[in-house]
Amino acid sequence: MRQLLIQVPEQHAQAVLDVAKACHGVNLAQFPITNGGEGSTILTIIHVSNSQVENVLASLQTVPDLHITLTPRGVITLYPPPEQAADQVTDVEFRSPIEIFLAGLQSIGSWQGFLGYAVAAGIVVWTGLVTNTSYLLIAAMLIAPFAGPAMNTAIATARGDWYLFYRSLFRYIVALAVTIAVTAGLSLVFQQEIATSLTVSVSQVSSVAVLLPLVAGAAGALNLTQSQRSSLVSGAAVGLLVAASLAPPAGVVGIALVLNDGELIRSGLFVLALQLVGINLAGAITFRGLGLSAEGSRYDRGRHPIFWGVLSTTAVALAVLLTWQFWTQPDLQRSTRAERATTVVQQTVQNSELAKLVESNVRFTRARIEGQNTLLIVVYVQRNADVAMPAADIRAHLTEAIQSRLLEAEFEVTPLVEVIVLEAPPA
Repeated sequence: MRQLLIQVPEQHAQAVLDVAKACHGVNLAQFPITNGGEGSTILTIIHVSNSQVENVLASLQTVPDLHITLTPRGVITLYPPPEQAADQVTDVEFRSPIEIFLAGLQSIGSWQGFLGYAVAAGIVVWTGLVTNTSYLLIAAMLIAPFAGPAMNTAIATARGDWYLFYRSLFRYIVALAVTIAVTAGLSLVFQQEIATSLTVSVSQVSSVAVLLPLVAGAAGALNLTQSQRSSLVSGAAVGLLVAASLAPPAGVVGIALVLNDGELIRSGLFVLALQLVGINLAGAITFRGLGLSAEGSRYDRGRHPIFWGVLSTTAVALAVLLTWQFWTQPDLQRSTRAERATTVVQQTVQNSELAKLVESNVRFTRARIEGQNTLLIVVYVQRNADVAMPAADIRAHLTEAIQSRLLEAEFEVTPLVEVIVLEAPPA
């Protein structure tokens, strides 16, 4: 339930009461107040369900000298008969579209604080990447100011509001640019010359990378539309999910610019672009499905053609990015390719009668060898008890078998295999 405080001239007080009753308002109250102006003013307190807020506002649009205060928190209303109290308080609905829209506008704070958080996020994410400290990346996600502009862009898309869209998108891009610039500046100041293992790991893209922005956009929209007491997930957690897909790759791009590493720059920018369009597409569709539309009470900037135009452009951009990802193999699928190669290696050793697998490490290297995608494979095996073959022969046999399996599977890599035969201690 939402509480509305409505001030109108005395002659329109009954009309307000009639609208409240028509919208199933409960615990209604009216009394005269003094607002410092001329004439008598009546204050009406209305409690209506979230779904009726928009109807109340729309019905009162034409009332002159109308003042409305909307309490942005849920209230618990109890009314006769008392035995239905449990049903009355458990009837929780999604927020009204006008409340979602106005709350999004309120989240746009000052530029100073916004840029300050972007700088702080850049410092923390750079520190985490260069020191291989993963928990610092989580800290950067918590303070990165990306969730607000991301959700406002999705709200603007769902509403078809071009003015809000380009303002939110501009803040979005500025925040990313500041974070990238900070990480690049720190890399220059501290004369960073190589990419750390965590930087390389963050830059590697999985073939299912698109799922993260889609889930983040839908979860962010769902969190903003749910009532306070019906949401089991905090807004900070959802903001962390949105920033998780943006803060680390932004740091990678900044470091890669200083290192002049085209491969890292390409993968980082691809991830950022994928997150931007994925979050906006999923968020806008979710908002639209939960009631936001181009038309509404006290809102006249929305245009249906803008909604369809921005949504279709976002969908096309996502399709282009996915086509690029799956067309340029394995550059933008290295994480998935390395995982699948690990499976092939393990199966090859397990099917061999020469040795048992102890451990395998498979990863793409940073080797700049022209014309090849180097996949480094280090396999530790233990010879079977009934095998008398020399270790060198076991190594050669397994190396050839692993390379053959990977080449037959068309991984489009150059597998460099090192098999290490370990000997068990004598009985």
